[in-house]
Amino acid sequence: MNLSTNKAQELRDKISQTEEELQDLRRQLVELESPVPDPSAEQESTSALDRENPVDTIPEWKWPLKEDEYSRYARQLILPTVGIRGQLRLKSTAVLVIGAGGLGCPAAAYLAGAGVGTLGVVDGDTVEASNLHRQIAHSTSRVGMMKVDSLIEYCRGLNPNVPYAPHREHLTPQNAESIVSKYDVVLDCTDHPTSRYLISDICVLLQKPLVSASALRTDGQLIVLNNPPTAQGSKEGGPCYRCVFPKPPPADSVVSCGEGGILGPVVGVMGVLQALETIKLIAAGIKEEINSTPKEKVTPSLLLFSATSTTSFRSIRMRSRRPDCFACSSKSTLTLKELHSGSLDYVQFCGVTTPVNVLKPEERITATEYNAILAKQLDKTHLLLDVREKEHFDIGSISGAVNVPFSTLQSRGKSITNGERLELEYIPDTLPPDAAIYVVCRVGNDSQLVTQKLKEMGLDKNGGRFIGDIKGGMQAWKREVDNTMPFT
Repeated sequence: MNLSTNKAQELRDKISQTEEELQDLRRQLVELESPVPDPSAEQESTSALDRENPVDTIPEWKWPLKEDEYSRYARQLILPTVGIRGQLRLKSTAVLVIGAGGLGCPAAAYLAGAGVGTLGVVDGDTVEASNLHRQIAHSTSRVGMMKVDSLIEYCRGLNPNVPYAPHREHLTPQNAESIVSKYDVVLDCTDHPTSRYLISDICVLLQKPLVSASALRTDGQLIVLNNPPTAQGSKEGGPCYRCVFPKPPPADSVVSCGEGGILGPVVGVMGVLQALETIKLIAAGIKEEINSTPKEKVTPSLLLFSATSTTSFRSIRMRSRRPDCFACSSKSTLTLKELHSGSLDYVQFCGVTTPVNVLKPEERITATEYNAILAKQLDKTHLLLDVREKEHFDIGSISGAVNVPFSTLQSRGKSITNGERLELEYIPDTLPPDAAIYVVCRVGNDSQLVTQKLKEMGLDKNGGRFIGDIKGGMQAWKREVDNTMPFT
């Protein structure tokens, strides 16, 4: 056994010696083949030796995406509609989300997850508890925090590789150019006509494609505007918001989420669709088409969504740019200078008015005063009309109130004649002619209009009957009388 062991060791030593001699011969051969000292030749010699004798070195990364990005975006990279080219386009594109609420939260989250180059967020509001059922990027712990900061914190948790740009202010005609000009694609995630017209106008002037959506109650709509984003007057450009809606809706028909309500998943669906359309635009090469004619003419369409319909989605084909459009036609006088000057009053254009003030002070009472009437039973035979919508009334109401929704009063308003007495169908026949009528609504606007209407119909008996409203509505009742009253 000892002889065998010794023999094996001798063979190992001989092999080791032979390998060293072989390596030395290789070096000599390289030197002979490269007699003139040359840095590149020396590098090649070293590379040749390294191939024969590999060492632990980190190879230079030669792929267009970072190593972790291949794993992070793997599932969309293998899609024919995205691929490596589409991902590189996403990575080089700056996207602006205007509005960090119900639409902006899901839209920004999916854009961050997809790996856009820069994600900017514009909003001047703070997080409120009433936001949380639908604005999913915010949380209870961040109530009171700026929505912009809350949303970016959420998105950074999803994807820390994306650069984020907060704009902690509302978009105005004065700051619109400085903010929007930094981005390639814009998402309108706001909830009011004044914002929508302003955003559309600045996107036309700066030639930015715009993905716009809205949602209310259980319905939503989505449209991609200014696509392709050509200069004013170009027939190849897509329609703007003014092309689709030349005139704003009547001011009194604009219902907010606070008044009309909103189902969380509905606004979530629309926000997700905004992100989808944005990714499609970028992956298809929207940046390459900005200053060129697209290969295929884009057919604009308006997507309608209804959560309660048997057909949830419907698509309506839209016309191209209007030849007389105020913003994007060849006849347009809209300029950046005009926008900056403030001569375009979007509030006035949309007919947004100040709070209703049509009653005299003596025609109104405070919530505290009405509570005293109830407590002391100073007026045992009066009528309290609550003109909020039924859903608001069912949540909480003042004892004894009769619910007659304002929308019902507007549409019906039916009167009956009983001899010489003119009464409304919702006023009981047992109510004495001189019994007072008080009107209450949510915040004290609709109640004034109803009070005025009742008086115009002569129900105040030429001053013989008091008809008036409760100032501040149920909001004031909660603040002054009963802070346990649910208020929505």
